[in-house]
Amino acid sequence: MKAIACLRRAFGTLLLFLAVFVLIFVLRHMDILELLPKVKSTFIMPRVSTHTNMNRSFCTFQSLSPEDALEESLILESTAWPETPLLPAPISLEQTSHPAHSNFTILPGRKGGQWHVGDQLEVMVQTSDFQGRPKKHGGDFLLARLHNRKLEAGVAGQVVDHLNGSYSAVFSLLWGDAQVEVTLVHPGEAISVLNRLNGEQPDRIYFKSLFRSGSLSETTLCDVCLRPTKQPLCNYTDLRTGEPWFCYKPKKLSCDARINHYMGGSKTKILNANEEKLFRSGVNLKVSIKASGPASVTVLPQQEGQLKVKSSIVTSGPSGYYYQGVWRALGGTTVREFSTSAISQCLKGKVVHMYGDSTVRQWFDFLNAALPGLKKFDLHSPKKAGPYMSLDYANNVLLTYRFHGPPIRIVVVSTSELRYIANELDGLIGGPNTVVVFGIWAHFGSFPIEIYIRRLQSIRRAVVRLLDRAPGTLVVIRTGNPKDLNPFVSLTNSDWSSLQCNKVLRAIFKGLNVHLIDAWEMTLAHHLPHNLHPPPPIIKNMVNNLLSYMCPQKGS
Repeated sequence: MKAIACLRRAFGTLLLFLAVFVLIFVLRHMDILELLPKVKSTFIMPRVSTHTNMNRSFCTFQSLSPEDALEESLILESTAWPETPLLPAPISLEQTSHPAHSNFTILPGRKGGQWHVGDQLEVMVQTSDFQGRPKKHGGDFLLARLHNRKLEAGVAGQVVDHLNGSYSAVFSLLWGDAQVEVTLVHPGEAISVLNRLNGEQPDRIYFKSLFRSGSLSETTLCDVCLRPTKQPLCNYTDLRTGEPWFCYKPKKLSCDARINHYMGGSKTKILNANEEKLFRSGVNLKVSIKASGPASVTVLPQQEGQLKVKSSIVTSGPSGYYYQGVWRALGGTTVREFSTSAISQCLKGKVVHMYGDSTVRQWFDFLNAALPGLKKFDLHSPKKAGPYMSLDYANNVLLTYRFHGPPIRIVVVSTSELRYIANELDGLIGGPNTVVVFGIWAHFGSFPIEIYIRRLQSIRRAVVRLLDRAPGTLVVIRTGNPKDLNPFVSLTNSDWSSLQCNKVLRAIFKGLNVHLIDAWEMTLAHHLPHNLHPPPPIIKNMVNNLLSYMCPQKGS
C-alpha cells in the first residue's frame, strides 16, 4: 500500500509539473497567440480547418523554433479555407457554382430602404449550381465592389461566407449613389483543386540552372521542392536565413559550377478533363454575378448627429476608397497627391531601397519617370531583374531596386545576383533618412503556403533587427493584388493564392512598426481591369501612399 501511495504522489507531482509547464509556455507565447486572432481581408470566413496535408507533398521542411512552429500552426488555422464536400468522383461540373444561375440582393436599408453616407450596405449572395439548384455549402471565392463611374469612386466590399451556399457582402457608404458588383472568382471545388496542386505538384512551374566549367556545361532542374530520385542534389540552402533551394547535381560538374537561375517552363495536363471544367474563362472563372433586383442604391447625405451604422457580421472596414480617382485612406496617415516638385522635395536627402517582385519595380520605374533629376545608372543588369540604382546628386537622393531571392519566374539571373531580402536588410545601416520598401508574393502561387510563411518569418526577423539598431528607419510593405485570370494563370498564380499570401503577410507583420500599402483593395476598388501589374493611375495612387508615409502631412 505504501508503494501505491508513493506512486500516486509521484504521479500527482508529475501532473502538477506538466500543468505548470503548459501554463508557462502559453504565457511566454501570448504575443504569438495574439498575433492573428483576426486577419484583415476582403473575404471573411468562419474558421474551418483545412491544413495542408504535409504527407502528400514531397517538399522538405526544416524544423522550426518552438515560437515559429506555433506561429505557423496558428496562421495555417486562421487562414484555412472552408472545406468543400467531396463530390462523386469524377467531379461533376453540374454540382458546382454557376454565376449565371446565382444572384445577389441588396438588403433594405434603415428607415424603409433609405441609406445615408456613413451607413453600411449589406448584400446577400445566393449561389446555385448549373441546374439552378441553390448550393448547400460554402467555399466559393467571391469579390465585391461598390462604385460610381462618373465620380471615379470605388470601395472594396467584405465578403462573409455563411457556409450554406449564401454569402454576405458588406460595404461602407462613403459618397452618393453607387452600384454593387459581385464576382465569382472560383467555385469552392476549384479552390480544393488549387490547394491539392500546391501540395502534390509544386513543381508545375519549374526552374533550371546552367552549370559551366571551361567548355563543359550542363543544365539541371532546381526548386524549393525537388522530387526524390537517385540523382544526388546540390544544396544551396542559404546559411544565414535557412531559405532552402536545391538543384539536381550535374553528372560531370560540381555544385560550385552553377552560374545562373531561370524559369524552365511549366507542366501541362496537370488536371483531368473534369477538373479542367472548373477553370473556364467566361463560365466560372472570374465572372460577374447578376442582381435579382436593383444593383444600385441612392445614398443621401449624412444627417446631422447621425450614428454610424455598423454591420454585425464584419469586424473591420475597408482600408480606403477612391473618390474622383484619388485614393483616400481610412485611418493612418493622410494620403495626398504629390506633384513632380513635391516628390523631389520629399525624396531630398533620402536613401530608398526597394526589394521584391516586378510589382515593386513598378514603383521604382514610376519615380524614375517622374523625376528628371534622377539618373539611372547602367549596371548592365538584365532587364526586369535588376539590380537597379538611380541617383540625384543635386538633391542627395539614392534609389535602388533588387529582386527577391528564388523562386524567380523572370529572365535569366546570375547566381551572384540571387539575394534574399533578409540578408539585404541585414546589410543596411538604416536611420531616419532611410526608407525600405518591399513586396513579395507573385512568385509563390504554386507552392504550399508554409514556404511563404517561412520566407516572411525570415524577413520579419531582419526587419526587427533593422528597427532595433536604427529605430528611425521607415519600412513600407506592399501587399499582393488581384489580376487578370485565365486557366493557366489560375493554376499557377491565382487570386486565391494572392489573397492567402496577403493574410499571412498581415499576420506576420502585425504589431511591428511598419506600414502596409493595401494594393489588394486599391486594385479591387478601382474601375480599371485587374492586372498583375496595375495600370498607371493605380500605381500613381500607390506611390502617393508611399510618399505620404515618407513625408506625412503636418498634423496627420
